[in-house]
Amino acid sequence: MNSYHDQEKVLLAVDCIIFGFDKKQLKILLIKRDFEPERGKWSLMGGFLRPDENLDNAATRVLHHLTGLSNVYMEQLRSYSAIDRDPVARTVSVSYYALINISEHTEINSNFSAAWFDINEFPSLIFDHNIMVANALTRLRYRASTKPVGFELLPEKFTMKQLQMLYEAILGEKLDKRNFINKINGLDILVKTEEKDMNSSRKGSFLYMFDQEKYNSKVSDGFTFKL
Repeated sequence: MNSYHDQEKVLLAVDCIIFGFDKKQLKILLIKRDFEPERGKWSLMGGFLRPDENLDNAATRVLHHLTGLSNVYMEQLRSYSAIDRDPVARTVSVSYYALINISEHTEINSNFSAAWFDINEFPSLIFDHNIMVANALTRLRYRASTKPVGFELLPEKFTMKQLQMLYEAILGEKLDKRNFINKINGLDILVKTEEKDMNSSRKGSFLYMFDQEKYNSKVSDGFTFKL
């Protein structure tokens, strides 16, 4: 190839699948598209790659523009390059998924008519966004079973019941309470505080914290997180 100028241009976009947890259900954050095509329909938050940024920077910018957050767990998922995926122009999209703690979340940008939906009950999305969500959920389930990413969806202090409900929501199945607690305790990566959540029962439930430093130390010694 002698010249780049002879090549046809292809647009490159990023789309963000944003997961949250409301202490009961796994949620997904969607926006209403404000331009054609598919104006007024539900969509993932996305944008085009700018000349002065890489894909990770673009995904961080898109997420921050919608949520005001930047220091959150985010992971590149995969690319989508079907020729007719966007009816306006040849566009390749790279998807990312992010994990947000809803209880400590700042206000969402009102310009996008954004809303949280239950991961099992959200409206049909534009283009191939439903496929992106399905792929992201599969990846999240795998990551949550092999790394402590689930704690990104919880407040700093949480009860063991809240932790179990989170994993049930992610995995989409009920977990035996005794087995789950035994597995978590066996990992030895939580700190039990002296504080209690008095909303759960009259006696209250002890609050726990994820010990990131201890986890990192255990990993350096060959520890493998597995649930």
